[in-house]
Amino acid sequence: MSATTPWERGRLDARRGKPRLLFGRMYEDSDVEAEVLPATGRVFCIASAGSTSMALAARGLAVTAVDINPAQVDYVRARLAGAPARAGAADRFFALGRRFLPLMGLRRSRLRQFLELTDPSAQVRFWRARLDTARFKAGLAVAINPLALRTIYSKTFVQVLPHRYDRTVRARLERGFARHPNRTNPYAWQLFLGIDPPEYVAPTLPSPASSGWKVDVVCADAAAYLESCAPASFIGFSLSNILDGTEPAYGERLMAAVRHSAQDGAVVVLRSFMEPPPGESTEWAARDRSMLWGRLTVEKVH
Repeated sequence: MSATTPWERGRLDARRGKPRLLFGRMYEDSDVEAEVLPATGRVFCIASAGSTSMALAARGLAVTAVDINPAQVDYVRARLAGAPARAGAADRFFALGRRFLPLMGLRRSRLRQFLELTDPSAQVRFWRARLDTARFKAGLAVAINPLALRTIYSKTFVQVLPHRYDRTVRARLERGFARHPNRTNPYAWQLFLGIDPPEYVAPTLPSPASSGWKVDVVCADAAAYLESCAPASFIGFSLSNILDGTEPAYGERLMAAVRHSAQDGAVVVLRSFMEPPPGESTEWAARDRSMLWGRLTVEKVH
């Protein structure tokens, strides 16, 4: 087990203790993976809360979902067996943040009015005039400054975030509002209100027994697992933001393991909260309806 990835602790804070459930839901838009990954074959996913793995399996892909955190693995296995979703540490952090939104000028009724909009141009006008106010800007700057975040998250994760993260978050949100209709964006509704849009129907997962779809869930370090796989095992990789907070050596090791286990032309999807380097396209990050990511790369393995 590598000591160079903080995810193995199974905790977001700096405290010691047994691994905890971190993510009861996923803050990444699996429609990106659905668009870029091949329609058939076996794909590798970071298990996390299981949403991406199950969405890809429902499309007919064979999925291997791997997570180093045993609490996440147990949770995904339970969800596959029919258990309901439940909140993890990150979900509780977002829920706590929503409780303070009215103090920052974002009343629930006003947010509901905003989220009912369907025209991105109107959304941007509403956002700038009625939500992204001086009061909200000041409140967000206090709420997610590094000192405040370190009371909840370990330094390893906080140091990944861009300088003046509050400004970055506001810019990413506006980018999303300018592109995606609020009314049908479940990620926007969950982020601001903690509920799904009206008439929203969550993707229905077929019965494994009746359709033959399958998700293999494995508790392991991602790099170590891929190193153990035969060459050409996977046609695609959904790596979430596994490299946030890791040492460069681990990233090099992981990508070498990806190349070892990838079929020719396999596609790799990787996210990060970090800002992209100069010249790197932000197109895929903008397409992700969760509106949280700074980098989202889609690349073929060569």
